[in-house]
Amino acid sequence: MKNNFSPETVRLAVNTIRMLAVDGVQKAESGHPGMPMGAAECAFVLWSRSMRYYPEDPEWMNRDRFVLSAGHGSMLLYALLHLAGYDVSSDDLRMFRQWESRTPGHPEYGCLPGVETTTGPLGQGFANGIGMALASRILGDRFNTADFNPIDHRIFGIVSDGDLMEGVASEAASLAGYFQLGNIIYIYDDNHITIEGDTALTYSEDVARRFDACGWHTQCIDGQHIDQIDEAVQSAKEEKTKPSLILARTHIGFGSPGKQDCAAAHGAPLGEEEVLKTKRNLGWPEKPEFHVPEEVRTLFRQRKENLRKEYESWQEHFKRWKHKHPDLAETWNLMISKTLPDQFESDLIGKLNGGAGATRIFSGKILQMLSESIPGLIGGSADLAPSTKTLIEGSESIGPGSYHGKNIHFGIREHAMGSILNGMALYGGIIPYGSTFLVFSDYMRPPMRLAALMGLQVIYIFTHDSLFVGEDGPTHQPVEHLTVLRAIPNLNVIRPADELETAMAWLQALERKNGPTAICLTRQNVPVLNRPDDFDRSLIQYGGYILAGENRNPPDAVLVATGSEVALVLENKARLLEKGVDVRVVSMPCYDVFLEQSSEYRSRVVPETVPVVVVEAGVTRCWYGLTRSPMLVIGMDRFGASAPASVLAEKFGFTMEGVFEMVSCWLKDLKDQT
Repeated sequence: MKNNFSPETVRLAVNTIRMLAVDGVQKAESGHPGMPMGAAECAFVLWSRSMRYYPEDPEWMNRDRFVLSAGHGSMLLYALLHLAGYDVSSDDLRMFRQWESRTPGHPEYGCLPGVETTTGPLGQGFANGIGMALASRILGDRFNTADFNPIDHRIFGIVSDGDLMEGVASEAASLAGYFQLGNIIYIYDDNHITIEGDTALTYSEDVARRFDACGWHTQCIDGQHIDQIDEAVQSAKEEKTKPSLILARTHIGFGSPGKQDCAAAHGAPLGEEEVLKTKRNLGWPEKPEFHVPEEVRTLFRQRKENLRKEYESWQEHFKRWKHKHPDLAETWNLMISKTLPDQFESDLIGKLNGGAGATRIFSGKILQMLSESIPGLIGGSADLAPSTKTLIEGSESIGPGSYHGKNIHFGIREHAMGSILNGMALYGGIIPYGSTFLVFSDYMRPPMRLAALMGLQVIYIFTHDSLFVGEDGPTHQPVEHLTVLRAIPNLNVIRPADELETAMAWLQALERKNGPTAICLTRQNVPVLNRPDDFDRSLIQYGGYILAGENRNPPDAVLVATGSEVALVLENKARLLEKGVDVRVVSMPCYDVFLEQSSEYRSRVVPETVPVVVVEAGVTRCWYGLTRSPMLVIGMDRFGASAPASVLAEKFGFTMEGVFEMVSCWLKDLKDQT
């Protein structure tokens, strides 16, 4: 929708965007001015003519989402938000990259209204946007009716050479084309420059043909030409089944006499002298800094007024829609709020069988039960659902042009899966989950880290959680992965020991709204853990709890274990008691959560005055912060081997005899030393 503004006013607005970015980077003496300078025309068209948003309600569900995947150009986004009327002041722009600033060096979710996702690691925003687009299609399929479409918006983005070079973008682009996500419009800021110089150093492919092959709609334009940009975006809007990539040939550092089309404009301020030359070259006033002409304010005020009318019209139609479709409105409220049903926990626990089995099998059955009462619980696996037990029976699979099901087949694309899950969580209304073998969480580390950074509710189901994978050998035996994942702040890593702990792990993940959860599950069977009839299951949610040996305080020693090793130490309790050693057994499904408990609770479970033994079939080093008491950690500080699980248990000491021998000798040595 074009506004009736003269070419001179349009040019003034584009240069305002450009120079706000230049001034912000120069004042901070840090940043990336070149990308905002080159992409200013593209950004102007999107924000002044193409996108639907309303600054007074930045969480409006039917807003268009804008993803600046080229997050190094963050001052471009901050300038746009300021001009568009969001709660982003001139002072915020002046505080770019400073301590406790709302305008950090790369866009960070939660710092400012209008920032849809944290970007910076290249390719992540590209894939996040695809997750948003998929979520939009899923919700649209559920709620759009003949009389009104509550969800009919698009996902816009600006992506860079670096985004498209990263492998995650290729994985995600393939999925977007397959799913026919015609609600995606990305502009590729094709400026031919990376940090090391011209992209020709490493990048010679035909990007348009590459995306054509993935099922995208592509156009090539002059990214400095307003009318070409506008026409390309309108053409992309008319394409309903193919995601769109507009390849816009731009010039990094546009307008800078000494640094246009140079790598020097990418990651450093222009410098005071070059800033003055650029302002003179563009006919821009040298003072004041962060100058916004009144004509530009007027242009964006008019745009905001037009958007207000669209917003109010949608609200009125939505109100009538809810009245006419009360069942859909109720489901909408449940999904958007992510509210769990009343008596949810007791109903779930009451359906457990209480038998032995692999925790992945327990998880699959629990997921099936959860899906029946949580409409927003949607996800899938990276081609491993038969093994991870994450296929929801009785539900369709989401596919090209069909978004009503609950099962997503991500294919063998773990990296894209993780990033798409983030986009779905950011979008709202969906509690996304994704699954693979624990060893392949390596491929998902970047999006998992960002989910934790953004505080997103994403659930990861990782199975085959130890060397007891067996014959597949060390390539598939995740000895270090529990420790690696525990090192990520705000990621809860849960390794349940039986059916009850598995159910409580799911409940904890569903109740946790401010961060992701990784549930790590066994391939092999585990026995039932006997608990007293009056056991308080809420203790499991403290991360660690006393499973046996609570009566004696303090005990002679505390045996701590996770997952399949809990049953092993429980067996050793009786054997040690025969030798006159009275031990306490502690199950610790979530080490992270246990460390968050009060010192009083932690010391009650693991007294600081007694020796502690930890048994976990993984790397040991994360456990030494558990206590200052003498510690023995029985684990795996080497890679595994290819052999049946029972043979591996024997060779690496994870048997009743092996653990008993190590614990007995260690306790004897401690006693002898005293």
